[in-house]
Order: sequence, then C-alpha cells, then structure tokens
Amino acid sequence: MTSAFDEAAVRRWLVDYLVTNNGCNPEQIDRGASMHDLGVGSRDAVVLTGVLSEYLGRTVSPVDFWQYPTVDALAKFLTGGEVEPVDAPPVRTGAGTSDEPIAVIGLGLRFPGGPDADTNIEGPDAFWDFLIEGRCAVGEVPAGRWAWFDDGSAERAAVLAGTTRWGSFLRDVDAFDAEFFEIIPREATRMDPQQRLLLEVTHEALEHAGIPADSLAETQTGVFVGASAADYAQMGSADLGQVDAWYSTGGALSIIANRLSYYFDLRGPSATVDTACSSSLVTVHLACQSLRAGDCDVALAGGVNLLLSPAPTRSLDQAEAMSPTGRCHAFDASADGFVRGEGAGMTVLKRLSDALRDGDRVLAVIRGSAVNQDGRSNGLMAPNPSAQMAVLRAAYATAGVDPREVDYVEAHGTGTLLGDPIEARALGTVLGRGRPADAPLLLGAVKSNLGHLEAAAGIAGFAKAVLALQHNTIPANLG
Repeated sequence: MTSAFDEAAVRRWLVDYLVTNNGCNPEQIDRGASMHDLGVGSRDAVVLTGVLSEYLGRTVSPVDFWQYPTVDALAKFLTGGEVEPVDAPPVRTGAGTSDEPIAVIGLGLRFPGGPDADTNIEGPDAFWDFLIEGRCAVGEVPAGRWAWFDDGSAERAAVLAGTTRWGSFLRDVDAFDAEFFEIIPREATRMDPQQRLLLEVTHEALEHAGIPADSLAETQTGVFVGASAADYAQMGSADLGQVDAWYSTGGALSIIANRLSYYFDLRGPSATVDTACSSSLVTVHLACQSLRAGDCDVALAGGVNLLLSPAPTRSLDQAEAMSPTGRCHAFDASADGFVRGEGAGMTVLKRLSDALRDGDRVLAVIRGSAVNQDGRSNGLMAPNPSAQMAVLRAAYATAGVDPREVDYVEAHGTGTLLGDPIEARALGTVLGRGRPADAPLLLGAVKSNLGHLEAAAGIAGFAKAVLALQHNTIPANLG
C-alpha cells in the first residue's frame, strides 16, 4: 500500500483531531497509549473513520484502530510503513522438561504494617524487618471502611457493631496513580481496588527482579493471580442507575489478571484463579506448569485480597470461625479461630536454566508442587487428613525430595481448633516418620503476623519462605 501522505503529517492530523474532539492529552499520545485508553470507543471509531477517510481520500476501516491501536502505529500503517500487527503470533523460545526447577527471581509485596504503623509494608526488605521484629498487623477495622453499609438506622448500627472488627487492614486502599498507568480517571474510579493494588505490586516485583517492565511487551509472559473477594462489584451493583460502561471490567475478578496482561502488553496465559484460601499457591503451581510446558517464558504468580464489605466476616462469625481474641494462634493451645486480612503479593518466575543464562538473581528454587481437593469430608469447610497427606506425598515425589530431609514447612496454620491439628498430623505423618531425633521438623505460619489473607495467604507464606532462605533464618511464630 502506498500513500501520498507523509507519516508525520498523518500523525499530526490524528493528534490534532484527538486533542480537539476527545480532549486527549498529547503527552499520553506520545507515551503510546492505545486508542481505547485515549477514550476512542466503538462509536467514536466509526466517526473518526469517516473523517479520516475523507482526509486521506480513501476508505479506512474501523478495524484498523484495533489492529494498530496507537497513533504512531496507525499513522505508519496508513502511509504504507511496515508495521507488525499486534495480533501477530509471538515466537516461542522453547520449553523446559517436565521436572525442570523453577527460579524465583523477584518479589513484590504490599501488606498491612499494623494499627500503630504509619505506612503499609512495601517490598521484601520491609516485610523481612516486620517478620524478624515479631510484629503483628492486626488491629480494628479502620474508621469509615464499612461506612457504606451504615444506613443510619439503629438496627444496621447494631449489626455492624456485633460483627467482628479485628483484622489486618491496608492503609490508603483508595489511593492510585491512574496517570502513571495511563488509565483515565472515570475508569480508574470503577476499577476494583484489587486491580489497582496489583498493578502497583506487579510493577514493583519486576523492578525487584531487575526486569524493565516495557521489555516484556509482546512476550510470552504469563499472569496467574489468586483472587476471590468480589466486594467492590457487589457494592457497585447496588444502585443500577450508577452502573456505567466501566462497571463490568472494573468489577470482574477475571479482569484482575487480564488487566496486568493488558497494561504490560503480555502475550502468555492470563488467568484469575479462585480456589479460596489456596488461590495464590495454586497460581504458583500453574505458573510452574506453564513454564515447563513452554506456554510462557516468564511467569507472574501471586494473589490479592481486600476486605471492603463486612458481609463475609459476618457470615464467618455465624460459623464461629472468627477469633474472639483477634489473633491467629497458629499451632497453639490457645487457638480460637482466625482473623481476616488484606494484602497483595507477586512473584516473578523463570525456568532455572533461563534464569542462569540471563544472569538473573535467583532468590529460591521451586523443585515441585502438587494440587488436589479434599473431596467429601466431615463438612464442606472441614479438611480431610488423608487428602492432605496425599498432596504432600505427591509434591515431594514430584520434587524428588525425601520428606525426612525437609527442615521447615511454612504451613497453612489458621489457628482454628480443627484445622491446625489435622494439618499438623498430616505433616507429622508424611514428614515426621523416620526422622532423626536431632533433626525435628519446624513449622511456622505467617498468619500469626498478618492474619489470614485468604486468596493472598499462600503468596504471603511463600514470600516468607523465600526470604527465610535468603537470610538463613526462620522467623518465629507469634504467640
């Protein structure tokens, strides 16, 4: 295709049109924002197509705006330049073996610092200090957090007052630099804060790994995110008159992972995983499988959890699962239930051979993993000892590790009357038998520090284990 128009001239025309008619920011255009991010929806594209066709003297298809979504790419295409379509299949660089170790090369973390802390815990170094100093993040529900559910009636006030107020809560969950992530304000306000939080934490994880975020654009990078709290979407649907075009993508759990892939322009698998409390550990398992299969060459695996509604806590109160003393007394005689918590974590993974080839800093190595389900147990929420033993045996067999050689297990350890004894017995049965008397198996649970982060609980414990390896020290359980 040839054109009588110069690429620079077409670009100037497009910029002038978008600035004049859509109120776009020229700096956002210069940064390579897509037409969608510049506010060009389907109807706008049809109008722009007609005007642009008249300007060029030939027919332009609205499809071109999606195949070449930035002003620069579109201008180059319209003037006959060589542009690789954004949907061109990426080239796979290869796959590992089914048992290849996986390297952990980066961590991004955001956890509550506690009621007396001025800031959240941000990053591995701050998290390690928090653990080694034996601090606890649990406090009471921040003022105003559940105000949306208070209709001013005495009845509602009594219900809220009777709901457990203990928990570990992040500060400033409404804060977000939308401009940095090239998201227009009206869309940002509709985004589940879990999406916003994970964008920030993922960016920090890539920085920790020494990987420039823009270097992963159009690469086979996979995203696996654990998330199960849909509070924001439920709150947003209460007033149908306020539902807008951004509501669906802003509140859908599936978009939590997809938002990351979209922003960083990643072309590998992208999935939000909800297996309740195991969600973020299942993402690590799936990421390792994807790396070994060659579906991706870099994987981002983690989880996020925010407590925006008192309803789940109220339900758990009725099930008598919440700790009246406000602590997760993991593996302790005083265990009386758990405490809910908030946070987000993301890890950057590569095949070990690739990490060594690329000169990456290897923080830890994943030898193997396994996933199963309890099946029918003594109740839907009750654990099954035989199933726990089976998944432990499968994990160590996959890893090629003799259970008697294991020194430490970062456990689930919720601090419940039933869960902890069952977990401890399963661990003792699989890892304790035949163990020398001078080599005891050590158990720990980060929930004693952070509370139960639910969909993000696994990645919090995973990060603690990685940091324990880095520092050659095991932080003590609280209590």
